[in-house]
Amino acid sequence: MEICGATILTWSHTVSPSLHLPRPLSAREARRFRVWCASDKNSKGNQMIISVTGATGFIGRRLVQRLHADNHSVHVLTRSKSKAESVFPVKDFPGIKIAEEPEWKDSIQGSTGVVNLAGLPISTRWSSEIKKEIKQSRIRVTSKVVELINSAPDEIRPKVLVSATAVGYYGTSETQVFDEQSPSGRDYLAEVCREWESTALRVNGDVRVALIRIGVVLGKDGGALAKMIPIFMMFAGGPLGSGKQWFSWIHLDDIVNLIYEALSNPSYKGVINGTAPNPVKLSELCDQLGHVLGRPSWLPVPDFALKAVLGEGASVVLEGQRVLPTQAKKLGFPFKYSYVKDALKAILS
Repeated sequence: MEICGATILTWSHTVSPSLHLPRPLSAREARRFRVWCASDKNSKGNQMIISVTGATGFIGRRLVQRLHADNHSVHVLTRSKSKAESVFPVKDFPGIKIAEEPEWKDSIQGSTGVVNLAGLPISTRWSSEIKKEIKQSRIRVTSKVVELINSAPDEIRPKVLVSATAVGYYGTSETQVFDEQSPSGRDYLAEVCREWESTALRVNGDVRVALIRIGVVLGKDGGALAKMIPIFMMFAGGPLGSGKQWFSWIHLDDIVNLIYEALSNPSYKGVINGTAPNPVKLSELCDQLGHVLGRPSWLPVPDFALKAVLGEGASVVLEGQRVLPTQAKKLGFPFKYSYVKDALKAILS
């Protein structure tokens, strides 16, 4: 099972009119002009230039598709050009720039904004080495992105950094309710999220930063549901552990829309929980999933079985947390899916 959050610790427009200029622009002048046109106060009618890490992941793929469909320029920052080219073939994504790490500097400089989604999934048994890599994969990429933004000349520095973090920041609890003002937990994933966020906040003070603490992302082609559906289809589905744990979820479309809004709307800054307004107990999620699939959901997966597969990582599922998107609601973000029943119906219909 992939766990998004720290659970993205995953459970895993139109272009400006052409201008008649007295002489051709140099490459550097053209880039400066492009950035000037796509300022931080972009309306949805203005083209943005967005660099994305983690673009081949579950959330990243859908975000790139959305940006490309709206005629924004997208730079895919990757460590594997061949993988990125297979996910975003040129015939389907003309104009997308795929940049391996030595080319990240040129891609970030001149971008309107950067979205940082990279990180090793936690859907595996945690050895000491895996735990180290889970943390370092996030810190290393975030540090690199921040360094490249900070080193850019003022006139070609991105205006906004939208950096993923996770609801794992809050730790786990069956009774507490968490929002953006809640303190951090004391477990391993909370520690990862604290360092992840503090690294992103080292970016230049002129850059607007939105830290999106992402919950369990529900979508058709990946994440938690991709692992759960086959179990239910074999009539073996049911709650994990007691079923009393809180499950803070968000539909894939809503998390992509939230990130998109954070890129273009200057009101979106600081910590924003990327969760739906109505978290559910895990037993309710399983009941709703079984109902939509026409399958029973009475057979629980015992704690010891989950721990045998995930080791320490099982605590994320077995304990959970109730996280509310207080800031997103204050900002007036229009959730498309506020209730898990509607989200599951839309995904599985």
